[in-house]
Amino acid sequence: MGTTVKRNNVKTVRKLTVTAIMSALSFALMMIDFSVPIMPAFIKFDFSELPALITAFAYGPGYGVLVCLLKNALHLPVSSTQFVGELSNFLMGAVFVFVAGLFYRIKRTRNFALIGSLVGNLAMAVACFFVNYLITYPIYMEILIPEEAILGMYQAILPSMDSIWKSILVFNVPFTFVKGLASVGITFLIYRKISPLLKGKNV
Repeated sequence: MGTTVKRNNVKTVRKLTVTAIMSALSFALMMIDFSVPIMPAFIKFDFSELPALITAFAYGPGYGVLVCLLKNALHLPVSSTQFVGELSNFLMGAVFVFVAGLFYRIKRTRNFALIGSLVGNLAMAVACFFVNYLITYPIYMEILIPEEAILGMYQAILPSMDSIWKSILVFNVPFTFVKGLASVGITFLIYRKISPLLKGKNV
């Protein structure tokens, strides 16, 4: 009984420690962002969901969501969006890794992990529309950038963009899906190699 409790405590400490490390790594990747020519300059590409997705596969969806939360909490002191960007990033990332991690928890096979990742990525793309249209952009337009200025950035790329919802649907949603696919691809390349380290097994 005592040995079992001790073993469980060790596993919990390992999970929390690795989660903290992955959160710091996710924060670092969030800071290394870059613009994409076909997107407005305020929309950046980064790989910060990657550590959260790996953690969700290793320890379960809750730990993946925790990485998303801690990553954005670490980013708050350097926020340039009055914390709105961090809220948006957390909500979309949490949807992604929770769905992917939940699928893998139900059936721990490579194929099911892939299905879960793709479904999670699709869910994140759908969430992108609603989070941006209902939360992010209304707050941006209230306290940071007028609607006309935001639309102008989209229209500079595609003049037919005459509304915020259409701009989000045409630009943000596909961008978010492609961004998620990048994290999925890298995860499947490296997860099998690093999984024993994350779980404390002999390599």
